[in-house]
Amino acid sequence: MKFMSYAKIKSFGELARIDKPIGIYLLLWPSLLGFLLAGTNNILNIKDFIIVIIGTILVRSCGCVINDISDYKIDKLVYRTAGRPLATGALTILEAWMFFIVLGLLSILLLLLTNTLTIKIATFFAFFICIYPLTKRFLSAPQFILGITFGSGVLIGYSLITSQITISLIILYIGVIAWIISFDTYYALEDIEDDKKIGINSTAILWGDNAIMIARILHLLFYTAIILIAIINSFSYYFLVFLSLILIVFMYQKYLINDKNFIGAFKINNLIGILIVLGFTIEIIVIG
Repeated sequence: MKFMSYAKIKSFGELARIDKPIGIYLLLWPSLLGFLLAGTNNILNIKDFIIVIIGTILVRSCGCVINDISDYKIDKLVYRTAGRPLATGALTILEAWMFFIVLGLLSILLLLLTNTLTIKIATFFAFFICIYPLTKRFLSAPQFILGITFGSGVLIGYSLITSQITISLIILYIGVIAWIISFDTYYALEDIEDDKKIGINSTAILWGDNAIMIARILHLLFYTAIILIAIINSFSYYFLVFLSLILIVFMYQKYLINDKNFIGAFKINNLIGILIVLGFTIEIIVIG
């Protein structure tokens, strides 16, 4: 029996970006925020918590695979992406599609452990996950599609616990969309010259010299959304500690941006996500 080589297994892991978990984290935090928010009026459970984590890994992996299938020719032309498995030929397109199907089937099996509402929401947004790579070619601001799609983790995490729509849920979803658009704009600033050459659209290109200012405004909108949720749900004064820490991180992010370290400015959002999730956890599970 012939087993798959370590190099091949490693290539599949790289295709799913398992070696770069920052994307998993940035997708996980919104999902956990939605999950935790549902706990303000409902009892949370370990099973759904595990589903959120596994589902996040599968969704992010699916998104990366379909992105690389769509962009493998373009990836060869961009320094940052030229080493990806499909761009180098370490994996074939057929192997990538087979891997995508396996990930999709695993996602479906996981969804069967949830409820009807969660299945409907996940199925609806799955379509947008598949078409997102193409939107970079014909939409001026594909980050909006990314925000709406990956921000859906808020809705999915919330729907695992309850179907009740609250003003806090709406505010959180809108805030997370703004957050994702903001930090992905910083990410796009790193590739702006290459993207211009090969015809890939982004908010970094669309907004030009105003890109950083608009991204900061969107970050402020997200911060405001978190404050509103804290007020609506009567969070304790302890939450002010987390809000203050997040504000400090925002200030450090400004330093990174001024230093043209856009990847650093993108990655620092992981710390912002951690702080907000910790704050929500303490307020809703420990204190609440």
